[in-house]
Amino acid sequence: MINHTMILSFDQPLPDTELDQYLTDIEQVVLDSGAVQSVTTRRHISVPGEEVIPGLIATAIVEVAVADTDALAKAFSAPGVLEVIGRRQSRHPYKISWANQEALA
Repeated sequence: MINHTMILSFDQPLPDTELDQYLTDIEQVVLDSGAVQSVTTRRHISVPGEEVIPGLIATAIVEVAVADTDALAKAFSAPGVLEVIGRRQSRHPYKISWANQEALA
């Protein structure tokens, strides 16, 4: 089992409704691939002072659980995934980082 954890960091604050819609869209399109076991999305919980840290501060987290690297590749090459990402990226630019790992707990 592999957990693919994506950290999304939007360049500018965006309305809650737009962030919620993006997270719903990405969750649905990845689930529709049939290659994932689960998808979980959460908002970042801000703490005072983090804005001075010279690093990528998350806006939201997306965690995708898959059986193996083949399933991960299938999930992110599924129809619609790049369209959802591209549509949001064009309206609200963001940076993304990710890690693939076995379950942490």
